[in-house]
Amino acid sequence: MPPDSNDATAVVFCEGNFGTQDGKTANGLARHSEKYRILSVIDSTKTGLDTGDVLGDGPSGIPICSDLGAAIDLAGVVPDVFIFGKAPASGLLSPFERGVVFEAIERGMDIVNGLHEFLNDDPAFVIAATLHGVKLIDVRRPRDKKHLRLFTGRIFDVSCPRIAVLGTDSAIGKRTTAEVLTRALHDYGINAVFVATGQTGIIQGARYGVALDAIPGQFCSGEMEATVLEAYENERPDVLIIEGQGALSHPAYLSSVFILRGSQPQAVILQHAPARTSLGDFPDLKMPSPSSEIDLIQAFADTTVIGLTINHESMTDDEVSEAIVHYEDLLGIPATDALTRSPQRLVDMVLRAFPELER
Repeated sequence: MPPDSNDATAVVFCEGNFGTQDGKTANGLARHSEKYRILSVIDSTKTGLDTGDVLGDGPSGIPICSDLGAAIDLAGVVPDVFIFGKAPASGLLSPFERGVVFEAIERGMDIVNGLHEFLNDDPAFVIAATLHGVKLIDVRRPRDKKHLRLFTGRIFDVSCPRIAVLGTDSAIGKRTTAEVLTRALHDYGINAVFVATGQTGIIQGARYGVALDAIPGQFCSGEMEATVLEAYENERPDVLIIEGQGALSHPAYLSSVFILRGSQPQAVILQHAPARTSLGDFPDLKMPSPSSEIDLIQAFADTTVIGLTINHESMTDDEVSEAIVHYEDLLGIPATDALTRSPQRLVDMVLRAFPELER
């Protein structure tokens, strides 16, 4: 997908991780960005390649460079923004990465940071940013506690369908599928609005979003509810598409709990990677099956899983086709791959569950 024509230019740092699970922020920005025009991605292990080719999408026109200097030389100008595009489980910068961020600041670039480590809390970064007249943007920083919102029950005033895209693991493509679905519904003439729940969707430019995993637990359901209410009241959409996080069954991540409680979706689309055998970052933990995850979701929440979407990592196209047939037979619901199959299949999945949306 070519870069979107936005005013602010950006380079995305993803050293050693582009195209991997921990590179999901950079992967997402290379595929889609409404807020920034992505000029290049930094990853010296894939220098000279095209981001789209690495992601298996075909040429995107966004090159991969060895370092920040090379990215600036290629652009012919210092980009407006340096985006930290890695999403490590630790949520922290390494000493090397701190050095690269300082270099970007010294070159006059604003810094967009999606980590749990907030740059504005670090005096060294604050002093450097002030000296060079740049902004430090900590995407995951929650609002002040006195302004955090508790659950009210007003979510039940939202009259349009709410569809959450959940998954069987973290970094499995939930956001990508949710974004493809939102655009496909829009193209079909249905006013669909996307609600982001993680840092990548917010960095991409989602109008409505909350970095849910940075919110104190007491307020997570309320912040989720309030964000969905804002999207509904401002846009009056036909349908709301809510990005999932982690997996309901995942022992390390709890965001799916708050997404289901706070947004109260009437329907869920489940994202699964058939070739993935263990949970990302947890090689000793076996992946759940779609059947077990569906049973858990439907037992935990008053919702229905209406379809399965496939992450085709480590799969051939024939294997994807076989998986679609297999899961449709096994689960009795539609299945597709949002990236390699027609987006109309996603639209049909939604219309099958909500025929009132048919135009």
